[in-house]
Amino acid sequence: MYYDMLIHIDGDLSAFNMAIKNVNNYVNALTGEEYSVAIVINGNAIEYLRQTACPQYETIKKLCSGNLRIYACNNAIREHGIDPAELIAEAVVVPAGIVHIVKLQRDGYAYVKP
Repeated sequence: MYYDMLIHIDGDLSAFNMAIKNVNNYVNALTGEEYSVAIVINGNAIEYLRQTACPQYETIKKLCSGNLRIYACNNAIREHGIDPAELIAEAVVVPAGIVHIVKLQRDGYAYVKP
């Protein structure tokens, strides 16, 4: 059985921190299982992907060495005046976060929004 999960973060710092905690708990609970986790970040939460402002960077870095991928919405990046080079290295920029969410759901990922 596959345990593919999509986390959507678009809110404040507490939602961002809760999402990373949820992912960490999820991964720890799936010892020996096949899984993939995608986090799509858009809206105001895009600010937390800046290299200088990422509150959970060490945890994210560790999780990304496994089966976690972080997707950053280019529309949010542009709206917030962020240079993509400012983002953490683990972030993959997608044209539109909302479209990527729909794609992942069609690919069988379960949608979770903390």
